Formats: sequence, C-alpha cells, structure tokens
Amino acid sequence: MDTTGIVFRIQKFALHDGPGIRTTIFLKGCPLRCVWCHNPEGQEPGEQVMQPLSGSSAGPQRVGRRFRVEALLNQIEKDRLFYDESGGGVTFSGGEPLRQDVFLDAMLRTCRRRELHTVVDTSGHAPLSVMEKVAPLADLFLYDLKLMDDEAHRRFTGVSNRAVLENLLLLNRLGRPFRIRIPMVPGITDGESNLRRIADFLEPLDAQHGVDLLPYHRIGEGKYRRLRMQLPVEMPANRQGIDMEAAAAMFASRGFRVHIGG
Repeated sequence: MDTTGIVFRIQKFALHDGPGIRTTIFLKGCPLRCVWCHNPEGQEPGEQVMQPLSGSSAGPQRVGRRFRVEALLNQIEKDRLFYDESGGGVTFSGGEPLRQDVFLDAMLRTCRRRELHTVVDTSGHAPLSVMEKVAPLADLFLYDLKLMDDEAHRRFTGVSNRAVLENLLLLNRLGRPFRIRIPMVPGITDGESNLRRIADFLEPLDAQHGVDLLPYHRIGEGKYRRLRMQLPVEMPANRQGIDMEAAAAMFASRGFRVHIGG
C-alpha cells in the first residue's frame, strides 16, 4: 500500500521556515490546543470544510487533501531551481508533522535520496520513539518552546511539556541541529521568569543553533469561526511581559544567536 498523508496547505517561496527559499508543507493533526493557535485548521487529523465568513461571496473551502509521497514530491520539486540557488528546500510543518510520523518518515527519506534539504517545524510533543526515528532524517529542526512550567503548559496548550523537553534533550544527545522558537504571547509566554527558565534549560545544550522570538498575531480567530470550532479562552488583556528587544538582549547576553521573527 502506498504511504499517504493529509496536507492542509502548501506554501511556496516561504522565507521564514528555515534557510533559503523553501516550500512549506502543512500536515494535518496536532495533539496541542494552544489558546493562541493561528492554524486551527491543522488541529483535526481529517479533512474539514471551512465556511465563508458572513457577507463573503466565497464558497465553502475544503481543508485537507490526501497525497501520496511521489505526488507531493512532484509538487515540491517544481521549485528546485530556487532551492538550489538560495540554499533552501522543503519544510514540514503543521499542525504537528510528527503526528503523521509514517508519512513524514517516508517524505524525509525520499527527500534525502533526491538531495533536498529538509526542515521539521515541530512542537516536540510526540513519543520518544517517533523522535528517535525522525531525528537522523531531517537536516534541521525548528523546535517550539512555549512554557517551562508544566502546569501552565497544560493550562494553555492542553498537554504536559514533559515529552517536549525529553525530545529536545534527545536531539541534543544525538547532535542534531535545531533552532528554538518561542512564541511571544502577551500575558502567557512572554514573562521574564518563563524566558529566563527557557534560557537556563538551553544554556547547557551544545547542539542548539539559535533562538527565534516569534511575535504574536491574531490571524487564527477568523478561522475558528469559519470552521465552526469553539474559540479558545479569551486571551489575557493588557498583560505583557518584557518586550521583544529586552528579551532578545537577555538571550544574547547568555550567548545565544537571537532573531526576532520566524
């Protein structure tokens, strides 16, 4: 049987999902329910229908399409010239790409045979066995760290951070390259204490290749309504931790190479 996966978006000429010009493949399914999620159409594993907003002339939009490995590779390789000239390649995002680990494994192996640079953009929430399987196959991991306090992590993402931290330590032990991505969500992740705990956790690691601070935006809210999904709890109002520049300076003072934005 051919290996297949469900993709909800293919973004060409992406510039913020790894080095160079890339094609980003968004895979459906995610175990987290982050209250700030901007891709709620990636949460459920199966196909969905996104309804038009009130007053729009657009019709319903199907979200999710099943691809075989070769069919998706054909889409990716159409822009190979841009990858070769810019040092780019393909990024697998989501949702959570590790949720479709069999398909991801097949895609990464095929990309390696085709000499395509690969990035996995992940929350890190997956069984250790899945990360062990995928770790040697990707050229780079973009790895989210959101909250170091486990209770807060459960409250705002719906899951413990235990697997997230264990899998990051595994990547470090295996010497796999990764960049840390921190969503700077006002009143939730951007507190000085949380950011300093993240820096404390990362400082002893020897495989990390920098920290990206990601600005918060609200583009997911309209998607919840179009999917007829319940909006998460209301985001905290008028609560902000340290600003981007101060956060960047703190990480830089600890020896990290910091970038604001994806």
